Amino acid sequence: MMKWEKLLADGRFGDSLRATTLDTARSEFEIDYDRVIFSAPFRNLQDKTQVFPLPDQAFVHTRLTHSLEVSSVGRSLGKGAGELLLEKFPTLHKQGVTPSAIGSIVAAAALTHDIGNPPFGHAGEEAISDFFRLHPDGLRWEKHLRVDQWADLVNFEGNAQGFRMLISKQFGLKLTYATLAAFTKYPRPSLIAQRDIARKSQRKYGFFINQLSDFEQMCGVLGIEKTSADCWVRHPLAFLVEAADDICYSIIDLEDGCAMGLVSFEETLELLKPILKGKFDPEKLKNRTNTQNLGALRAMAIGQLIVETVGVFGQYEENMRKGNFDKALTDIIPSAKALAEISAVSVQKIYRSKVVLEKEAAGFQVLEGLLSIFSRALYHHFYQPDSFSGQDKSVLRLLPEDFPMKGWGAEVNPYPMLRTLVDHVSGMTDKYALNLYRKVNGISFPGI
Repeated sequence: MMKWEKLLADGRFGDSLRATTLDTARSEFEIDYDRVIFSAPFRNLQDKTQVFPLPDQAFVHTRLTHSLEVSSVGRSLGKGAGELLLEKFPTLHKQGVTPSAIGSIVAAAALTHDIGNPPFGHAGEEAISDFFRLHPDGLRWEKHLRVDQWADLVNFEGNAQGFRMLISKQFGLKLTYATLAAFTKYPRPSLIAQRDIARKSQRKYGFFINQLSDFEQMCGVLGIEKTSADCWVRHPLAFLVEAADDICYSIIDLEDGCAMGLVSFEETLELLKPILKGKFDPEKLKNRTNTQNLGALRAMAIGQLIVETVGVFGQYEENMRKGNFDKALTDIIPSAKALAEISAVSVQKIYRSKVVLEKEAAGFQVLEGLLSIFSRALYHHFYQPDSFSGQDKSVLRLLPEDFPMKGWGAEVNPYPMLRTLVDHVSGMTDKYALNLYRKVNGISFPGI
């Protein structure tokens, strides 16, 4: 069984030796949070889709505002869980562990939970996968790759992209092992012998195959155990990060949908009532705007869900450490049925609304187009030089200055190069991707 003493270790990924910090005002986990806040990948989330791609309305959430809200809820969940853990394991005090420190781990991990998402949200993930799986310019790379590498490309996963970014030397974050593990909801690679569909942590994957040794290093430091030859047990705090995300998108996406006029205020209120459990006075809804009422109802609902989630975490934390528990906490809290009903309405009226579907369809076109023109130029340059054109040469000049342009050829496995190409495209903001697509396809012309 995994031990909290190791699971809460504050050593940093990428540090060969533990550096002594002169900063005594902040814990190592608070430093994690601050490093993420000031990082370029996090700032880019301000122009990445949450639900409504390229929103015109100021009140609609982007990935940035969503991540900040998830982090806030995560901090509350972590502190609440920390109080339970320190009461149950008082020896953790000797290690310097406090409820606030555990709250900081969950807050930092929650802050990064969407950092690997491409432009246009989940539609962007599917667009990248479809490009390699179906498009001729993507399919031509398959013969040059190993089967496990190909599995990464035809099933792009934002969680794995996030892990890759968090450990990348390019950004120099050097987060603690505990925060990295709490971030990792799906502790397995893309290609495994057999998937246990009963385990929530195996429904997706959490790292690309070329980060396997990095992931193993993290698990070794924290004492995270395996469930099979290919899969590991979740860090217990990853359940809280997942719950924070589930709570926020369930409640706040509904709030956005109501503000957009896709769900009526009356229906929104009825959906939230089972969570509030009579703890609000209908009279207080009078003489205030719907926007004000939505904010108050959202705050009360999230507060109740935090209390319920902390309670369930305390009930199952030992089974988490044994690897016997592998479910979403929000699926078993008292308000689980209410959340399921909110999800069903959100799918029907929000996620499948015309405004969302139209812009998602445009996102497919943009990402496929960018990947096609860049990957075709790379293929012609290194693997089919007889077809390398002037247009290809111009396209390659649009790649970042640090893009690896040497060492490739017919006998060289191009996986690292393709991984870097996907880094470039998936790291774009929605508007940057759209504008670049227009320019390289002659739809708009620079300076005109």
